Amino acid sequence: QVQLVESGGGLVQPGGSLRLSCAASGSIFSINAMGWYRRGQAPGKERELVAVIRNGTNTVYTDSVKGRFSISRDNAKNTVHLQMNSLKPEDTAVYYCNVHANSRVGDPLYNYWGQGTQVTVSS
Repeated sequence: QVQLVESGGGLVQPGGSLRLSCAASGSIFSINAMGWYRRGQAPGKERELVAVIRNGTNTVYTDSVKGRFSISRDNAKNTVHLQMNSLKPEDTAVYYCNVHANSRVGDPLYNYWGQGTQVTVSS
């Protein structure tokens, strides 16, 4: 099993910055991808991809955060960070860490999720 611990959420004014971190621990053989998703506050809002880093270097961002958010990974610590700059009220959401990993050689890869951390952008 893989456990994820997130940190770094909070309240920030528009234009401010926050840095989210997610540390993966437990039985980990390999990690294919690490990323962040979010679910906004509006009723019926679905969880959406924010950013993902695959195979250690390939990054993908949703259009609304390009140029403002940056994802990075510390392979030695099995940690992924999301640096969020120029935050806007529409970035307000619960942010979830996601890791695609397996625990033993030859095992299939599974998706693991963090518990979520609240990010609120408001004046």
